[in-house]
Parts: sequence; C-alpha cells; structure tokens
Amino acid sequence: MLRINNVEVVYNKSILAIRGVSLEVPDGKIVALLGSNGAGKSTTLKAISGLLKQEGGAITEGTIEFEKEQIHGMDPDKIVEKGIFQCIEGRRVFTHLTVEENLLTGAYTRKDRKNIPDDIERVYHYFPKLKMLRKKLSGLLSGGEQQMLAIGRGIMARPKILLLDEPSLGIAPLLVKEIFENIKQINTEEGTSILVVEQNANIALSIADYAYVLENGRIVMQGSVDKLLSDESVKAAYLGFDKKEKGDIREVKSYKKIKRFV
Repeated sequence: MLRINNVEVVYNKSILAIRGVSLEVPDGKIVALLGSNGAGKSTTLKAISGLLKQEGGAITEGTIEFEKEQIHGMDPDKIVEKGIFQCIEGRRVFTHLTVEENLLTGAYTRKDRKNIPDDIERVYHYFPKLKMLRKKLSGLLSGGEQQMLAIGRGIMARPKILLLDEPSLGIAPLLVKEIFENIKQINTEEGTSILVVEQNANIALSIADYAYVLENGRIVMQGSVDKLLSDESVKAAYLGFDKKEKGDIREVKSYKKIKRFV
C-alpha cells in the first residue's frame, strides 16, 4: 500500500535528517518504526504526510508511493484525501473545542457528510471514555484521553492508513496498554493499515506484524516481529535487554550493516 524508496530529507538546506530510507506498509498490516530520540522517525512520517515544508524540510532524493501513485510533493490536504492521516507527536488537539468538535475536524476533507454521525459512533465504540467526555473541552482531558481523541480524529478521516507518532509519549503505563489494544482493534475490525513510530519498542512490537529500526537517519534492521524478538543480538542492541535484564530502546547500539530477518 505504502512504499518509501531511498528517501533523503534535508532541513534548512543543510541538515541531513534521514538518508536512503526505504520501507513498506502492506495493506491491512501494522508496521512499527523504532529508534531512539533523534533517529529520524518523525521526519519519516512527515515526509509521507507532506508536513516537512512547514518546518523547513524537503525531500531531496527518493520517492514515496501510495497505492502505486507518487505522492511526495503533494499538499497535506490532498494526501489526507488520498487516505493517509497522521496523528502528530504530542497529540495536538484543539484545546478550545469539545471532544466531539475535535472529532468533526477529522472529517473536514470528506464529502460524504451524511455518514459522519455514524463514524462518530464508531469512534465511541473504540474509545467509550470519549463518549462520556463528548461535551468536555479537550484542553481539560488527561494525556491519555487526548491521545484517544487524536486517534479518534484520525478515524473520522476514514483513512486507508494511519500514521501514529509516539502514541505512548507522556501517558501512564496502564493507559498506554489500553491505547495500543485499541490500535490493534482498529486494525483488525476496520482493516486500516498502520505505521506506528515508537521509542517504546516492546509495546509497539506487541501489536506489529513487521518492524524497522532507524539509527542516525538510516534503516539498520528490519524483519518480522517474531524473528526480531527471537534473536538475542536484536534484543540486546535494539530492545534494550539481554537474557538477564530489560531496558528500552534508548540504549540502542550501532550496527554497521543492515540486518534483515524474514
């Protein structure tokens, strides 16, 4: 469904953020993009969704294809209309609007207005807590509730693929588990493809089918989740633990060559 081919991104015509990044998101699958802070994960998502220009970034090499159509260079609203929706890091809800008003903004580009009320109910099916909070200003929600709202707003766009940027960031562990279970449920019931960017490798791999690891702007490892989790060198270098001790992906070590597991 989505294919990134050898993409390079430069900020302010001088800062190389990602180089030679290639990855694929198959139809109906969940793909995790893992890496430490500053590895280039968010830049990769913004390259897909057309949000680089607002931050002084540009794709200088490579192509991005969605359903075999090249989309790099398109305006963000056109990319949303194609079926790609990004939930930006930090949630970015409209704090002065109610929960339900925020959900309606997710349907802004849609032309089938009569189906919008039914889709709001679909969001409430996945996130029942939002239904109880529907009239509350979103700025008064907890971090976890705002993350649910951000994902629900994405569902309102009826995307073919959701791009989720650090959905666990700043959220209590119990709510993180619930949100990732919701993400898996959306993928299963809606058939929505998902590309999820995460520093918390363990929670991302618990729902993903396939994963890539970014380090210093390059893909250094990729493979099916089962194969990655069964390899001791992968667990030590990229999942942050050895046979005795667990950590997290912030302890990532350098690999000189891409390691592929199939």
